[in-house]
Amino acid sequence: MHDDPERCTRIVAAKDERFDGFFFTAVLTTKIYCRPSCPAVTPKPRNMRFYPSAAAAAGAGFRACKRCRPHAAPGSPDWNVRADLVSRAVRLIADGVVDRDGVPGLASRLGYSVRQVERHLMAELGAGPLALARMQRAQSARVLIESTPMPFTEIALAAGFSSVRSFNETVREVFAMTPGELRAARRPSGGSPQPGLISLKLPFRQPFCPDNLFGHLVATAVPGVEEWRDGAYRCAFRLPHGHAIAELSPRPDHIVGRLRLTDPRDLTAAISRCRWLLDLDADPVAIDDQLATDPVLAPLVRKTPGRRVPRTTEPEQFAVRAVLGQQVSTAAARTHASRLVQAYGDPIDDPAGGLTHLFPTSRALADLDPEALAMPRTRRLTLMRLIEALNSGDLTLDIGGDWNKAREQLYALPGFGPWTVESIAMRALGDPDAFIPGDLGVRQAALRIGLPEKPGPLTARAQVWQPWRAYAVQHLWGTSDHAVNRMPPF
Repeated sequence: MHDDPERCTRIVAAKDERFDGFFFTAVLTTKIYCRPSCPAVTPKPRNMRFYPSAAAAAGAGFRACKRCRPHAAPGSPDWNVRADLVSRAVRLIADGVVDRDGVPGLASRLGYSVRQVERHLMAELGAGPLALARMQRAQSARVLIESTPMPFTEIALAAGFSSVRSFNETVREVFAMTPGELRAARRPSGGSPQPGLISLKLPFRQPFCPDNLFGHLVATAVPGVEEWRDGAYRCAFRLPHGHAIAELSPRPDHIVGRLRLTDPRDLTAAISRCRWLLDLDADPVAIDDQLATDPVLAPLVRKTPGRRVPRTTEPEQFAVRAVLGQQVSTAAARTHASRLVQAYGDPIDDPAGGLTHLFPTSRALADLDPEALAMPRTRRLTLMRLIEALNSGDLTLDIGGDWNKAREQLYALPGFGPWTVESIAMRALGDPDAFIPGDLGVRQAALRIGLPEKPGPLTARAQVWQPWRAYAVQHLWGTSDHAVNRMPPF
């Protein structure tokens, strides 16, 4: 989009929030860069330049606007729609892979050489992996500066900087303010109300329908690992250096997030996982426009625009839960998962609520006695083969993975049919076009609104919904009165 100056100029003039994160506007006269919806006076077209990423704008010598805070804009939805090298790289960088493993580690995860990864990122984003990771470190540092009383030396280490000097230079270069000035200028709500708690706002594009998103997460919540408390969905999940407890509360124009981390170095990954969980980087207008071209789906889209796909913070965890949920009710699946958690999960301390454990890892479940599971023998075999594949490396599930390769690996396991594989592709891997025509709820919804009920004809009919069939599923599920479609009471 940044290669079309006329279109970008029209978007900036309209101050269209929908395009925040798609591109960034740099102003030659002020040497600042902004998001398209910046409320400042629109610059003259001849003074504007457009960049595909904040890192590219910063690399060209521009600093971030203090008014619209472009570095905090929702991420480009392009990276969650595609499964190519660049998209996978962006998702992994957002998860902190470069900070932990360096560019060689990123390239290894992607299966490409360092040179190829750098070349492709430069071509599409105007910045290499180090520059993109540096911009993330700067944003993580700003969150810690503004929302915690941590000393700057500790913030520098937590945000991933190699030295305090590098931390100071990057903050000044990106934000045109010193760390001390950022802390002094922080907004009244920026302070952390409790020791060890990091407060932040997670932006999204309008429209936003929280009902099925939070309804689904809460209705399927595993006791001890997830809960709904005081108007917030709370969950505990693993991170590279420890674990996190996240509290996520919906508001009309953002998500209020509160994070409790065992290691502040995990802040970048924790924010990325929360955004991924709630599908906050989606482009709801593009999705709804496509689905509404179908006259059968159009009334559903008009009724609840902006539906998101509820995802997961840990892909391997969801795969285990998907097997536990095969051909049983939501309540039964929760019961099976809860038993695993109590027997094999790691205990944690939650001073603010009722979270007691982390979901067990595949390594911990390797000691599982299948005879102790109250489920059919074939499903026990399916679960054990899944655990073996995860532990041996024959199956790789992560947000930066190849969707088609993961599907092939899943189908190779006994007991993995279309429902299980596509559920994992939708909610664990984030494929926006994952489709489960054999799901009972989808079939019942199709029958109610006049679509073909059988999987084959329904799949053929759903071709017009591509590449957003995962979102069509949310609208189909929304036709029932199931708890997954209702916002939990505050």
